[in-house]
Amino acid sequence: MKCIIVDDDETARLILKQHCLNTSNLQVLSEFSSAIDAIKYLNSNDVDLIFLDIHMPSFSGFDFIKTLSKSPKIVLTTSDKNLALEAFEFKNVIDYLVKPITKERFEKSFEKVVSLSKTEDSTNTKENLNKKSDYLYVSVDRRLVNVHIPSIYLIEAKGDYINIKTDGKNYIVHSTLKKIEDKLPEELFFKVHRSFIINTSEIVDIEDNSVVVRKEVVPVSRSNKGILMDKLNLL
Repeated sequence: MKCIIVDDDETARLILKQHCLNTSNLQVLSEFSSAIDAIKYLNSNDVDLIFLDIHMPSFSGFDFIKTLSKSPKIVLTTSDKNLALEAFEFKNVIDYLVKPITKERFEKSFEKVVSLSKTEDSTNTKENLNKKSDYLYVSVDRRLVNVHIPSIYLIEAKGDYINIKTDGKNYIVHSTLKKIEDKLPEELFFKVHRSFIINTSEIVDIEDNSVVVRKEVVPVSRSNKGILMDKLNLL
């Protein structure tokens, strides 16, 4: 984890830097006595964590936080015990260390930062896994072919096979509509009939119990007609 130290007091910076050096997986990229200099540094460098003094001449730690366009995690350092409530109004403030900062208190604070980072990483990973890919692989003539999902405009079932129709090519695949339906984003595709799945963004016309997708007329079952109409952006 990469960090910087921002504090106008040289002794305070020295103590914090020593704590950082004694902590595994924590790298001090730079230290600053001026909040303005730290802001200039952050404009062209990325950090994970900032140890930030609250009371600094002409530009407080709170003022500093308000200028940040990115939101690295922040541990505030101060001699004032009375600003904790105000400090935690900022979402990226993880902890509030009162000087003098002991080794034990510093370690506890860093553990909190690491724990939160792991939680965020886990959440992001799960969200990414839950997102359907824009591509799927289909087996054609013993080859796996990569198909761009948004390019699919119609899928038709024919016996034990399905015909996947795309912008550039059609693919005859040994599969079922049910199997491919589970892999398609439901906000874009809809099964209008037991034998057809359509890309709803490719609908040209709707009349009675059929829809025109590109230049192809596709039947719509009575039970699915109402659901289809609810999915469309009707005026």
